[in-house]
Amino acid sequence: MDVMLLLLIIGIFVGFFIQTIIGFAGALIALPFLLFVMPLPSAIAYLSIFYLISTPYYVYKERHNIDKQLLMRLAISSLIGVVAGIILLVYTKPVILKKALGVFIILFVLNSLRPKGDLQLGTKMKYLFGFLGGFFSGVFSTGGPLYVMIVKNATPDVRTFRATMFGVLGLVTLIRIPALAIGGILTLEQVYNALFVIPFFILAIFLGKIVYKKLNENVLKKVILGLLCLSGIMLIF
Repeated sequence: MDVMLLLLIIGIFVGFFIQTIIGFAGALIALPFLLFVMPLPSAIAYLSIFYLISTPYYVYKERHNIDKQLLMRLAISSLIGVVAGIILLVYTKPVILKKALGVFIILFVLNSLRPKGDLQLGTKMKYLFGFLGGFFSGVFSTGGPLYVMIVKNATPDVRTFRATMFGVLGLVTLIRIPALAIGGILTLEQVYNALFVIPFFILAIFLGKIVYKKLNENVLKKVILGLLCLSGIMLIF
């Protein structure tokens, strides 16, 4: 088996296994595997393909738990952010922004570990974070942690948090796919290669669903913060 295809399979499997359990972090986990064998724009294109495939399933299964009002608030700012991020991805090499995002995520985790450490975000801050989440989703496909900061503070429990994250990331994907195609980053060859990965992708979702049912809310909260910290370190280094 081709090394590129092997690492693509491993990255997508591990990434979407985690994504199914907690509602985000698929790209953050998958990117290190993909970047061993392909440039960043190609990695973003592959991730976007699988996010597009998974979105209808995730949203349909969790539709009753999604905070639809919050989702609508984030729609416009995310749209603007995704377009701005993809323009930057096409025309520049924004490595410094990736490191800055990593530092920001780690500071958020440290703040969350303090007693009553959750950030209280006003409406304007939610719009700003929505823009930044879309922006980093366009540039690195890693806007999830920024959306976590909004959704975690606006939802009453892990079930609603997880479902709303599926909705937000699905919305971002629907915006990102045509933008990537117009920018020449998403190609038919990538779609063809993705076909070989689909069985492993489906297995990841199936196993992730089983694991999710066995974890309680406190464990999920710890997993969320742990993966946020890990993703921040990975983005920096």
